[in-house]
Formats: sequence, C-alpha cells, structure tokens
Amino acid sequence: MQTDLQVELKQTKPFRTPLEEAFVSVQRTAALLEHALESELKASGITSTQYNVLRILRGAGEAGLCRSEVGERMVRRVPDVTRLLDRLEDTGYIARARGGDDRRYVTTRITAKGLEVLAALDDVTARFLAQHVGLLDADQVQTLITLLAALRRGIAT
Repeated sequence: MQTDLQVELKQTKPFRTPLEEAFVSVQRTAALLEHALESELKASGITSTQYNVLRILRGAGEAGLCRSEVGERMVRRVPDVTRLLDRLEDTGYIARARGGDDRRYVTTRITAKGLEVLAALDDVTARFLAQHVGLLDADQVQTLITLLAALRRGIAT
C-alpha cells in the first residue's frame, strides 16, 4: 500500500527505507510551506528571505548586527548576504552605518519603514501559521518542535 507521500509525489515504487521517506517528507513539507509563505508575502513585495532578515534585525533592536551576524542567524543560508542587505537598504527597510574605531565594521539596523512593513506582515504570518501549522494540535506542535530540534542537533553546521 502506498504512503501519503508516495501518492502525493506520484511515486510508484516504495521508499528504500523509512529514513529516506522521513527525509523526503521533511523536504517536501518545507518546500510546500515555503512556497505558500512566498505567495502570502508577494503582495508586500518582499521574499521570505528578506522577511527573515527583517525579523532578525527587529530582534536585534537598536544595537543592530553586522553582516556576518545576520548571515549566521538566517533560517536558510544565502551565498551573498551583502547583496541581500543592499536590496533591503534600497527599499529603505534597513540602514547601515560604519562605526567606531574599526571602519570596516558596518552595523545594520531595521528602519521605522522596515518595522512598519514587518508589523503589517505579522498579521499575514499569524494567519498563515494558523492555516497551515494550526492543522496540528498543541501536543503535536510540541512533538514536531522536539523532533526537528533533535535532527538539527545531529547535523554539523
């Protein structure tokens, strides 16, 4: 009998192992959630990657972060954080400033305009999460969090 994932992927042969099916299932679920989130964010004119950066900088507060710190905190790593920050700066959502004695150190902060956009998106993402992740009950959500954390701990970053 085919599993839900096999049917969804139109896969006629069984997975070689349950581990393989679990891995493909995590990948497929992440891809579907990311695509759905991108669709929700499209109206605002930002991508999920840009949204992630704005959330990171909002969390950093007035202190801001340097480029490498932003890159380290991103959910999905990108090869060119500088170019990503350039685009956000062009929109007025972030500001960068050189600081102190070391002129090479550039601090990035979210602007008032960036905070406004992010505040508007908080409602969008809350609805998104309720619609998609809210399909699980509270115990299932906690189990999912625990299981995914266990997987991440086992992966060298």
